[in-house]
Amino acid sequence: MTTEAIPQDRTAAKAARAPKERLTRFHIRVTATTFGANFSDGYALGIIGAVLPVLSTSMHLSGVWQGLLGSSALIGLFFGSVILGRVADAIGRQKLYLYNFVLIMLASAGQFWAHGPWSLFALRLLIGFGLGADYAVGPTLLAEFSPQRLRGLLLGSLTVLWTVGYVLANILGTYISLDDGSARLLLASGALPAALVLVLRIGTPESPSWLASRGRTDEADEIRRRYLGQEPEARSAQDQPAAAEATPRYTALFARGQRRNTWFGAIFYSAQVLPYFAIYTFMSTILASLHVSDANTQNTVLNLFLLLGGVVGLWPVQRMGRRPFTIGTFAVLTVCLGAMAVLNNASGLVLMVPFVVYTFVMSAASNITQVYPPELFPTALRGAGVGFLNGASRVASAVGTFVLPISLDQLGAGWSMAWLAGVLLLGTLVSIAWAPETKNLVTTEGWHH
Repeated sequence: MTTEAIPQDRTAAKAARAPKERLTRFHIRVTATTFGANFSDGYALGIIGAVLPVLSTSMHLSGVWQGLLGSSALIGLFFGSVILGRVADAIGRQKLYLYNFVLIMLASAGQFWAHGPWSLFALRLLIGFGLGADYAVGPTLLAEFSPQRLRGLLLGSLTVLWTVGYVLANILGTYISLDDGSARLLLASGALPAALVLVLRIGTPESPSWLASRGRTDEADEIRRRYLGQEPEARSAQDQPAAAEATPRYTALFARGQRRNTWFGAIFYSAQVLPYFAIYTFMSTILASLHVSDANTQNTVLNLFLLLGGVVGLWPVQRMGRRPFTIGTFAVLTVCLGAMAVLNNASGLVLMVPFVVYTFVMSAASNITQVYPPELFPTALRGAGVGFLNGASRVASAVGTFVLPISLDQLGAGWSMAWLAGVLLLGTLVSIAWAPETKNLVTTEGWHH
């Protein structure tokens, strides 16, 4: 296939003509196993922030090492998303969907025996690499199986489970008395949800959309019949490729007709998660910098609003268009961090108001990061495209997580909140200029837009 863009008809008329799909037990199963992956991801990324204060003492970590360990899984996520997302388009979704959790489980358990920063850094790179594969493959597979009318709800729910894992890690780190041994045990506990996800994923079939895009329509029809209760005659003629498609070149992501979606996705995703990961990895440090008393209680309050925002945010993701939801939440988040920058010398109680609003809205807005990326690309490019967006966002997250503690030390909380607000302002402006509306796109073999 050449680097010419894959044609996309962006009218909603095809959505109206598409047959209604019913929700089956298989849909619930795939959603549940992808939920488990997002829980494991949130737990793995949250737990390092919870134990870093203890490890900093026991391992004599410098500020640079704290930043490296805080961003280590994010660095791995970049390479896993970019490399394995492309592999998923070439060999299929199912193999990576299963075997990446073997790596995550083993590397998570190995953290118990990591007594130095180098070994812990290497293991967390491997965890991130495996999670990166799931960031590319998990939402892609779920999107290709989901009924169109429920796709936003199911994909958006993934972030809620991510938040549950992240918040649980923070709460455990806050209320368990930690020393070096118990901190490493807490890190290794991430192997337990990973093992459960691995077991539940055994037997998951290949995506019928991917099979059909390779000309394997008989296999695709059999999976639809067996797992989704769909008959092949329900498919329209345009959904049946005449011949197997070659895996498109990576440069097709940046070809005419596709490049704007690709760059929008990369910037929107990166601008949203950079402040998120940076702030919540170093939550305790930020609260101390803002002179917030009783940091443990305030940390718990913020974590509860993280959960609440994720659950409440499912409704607008499902009911509103993707474009207005993205622009609106970006604008609110920009104002919140801007207010924290201006009010950085105010009392802790005053500062907690914009911080709580930011936390609630950010958690709600994060739901769209699992919905938008798969909808921006056709089937033949979806694995590579979602992988690229996740990889780009993880570079941004790693940079933010590495730079923020240095910024807090050198510039203080006020200016640190100011440049983070600037990142969100960039996301707002890019969304206004480029964000497409993808709510009513129909999931077919070719993902015809």
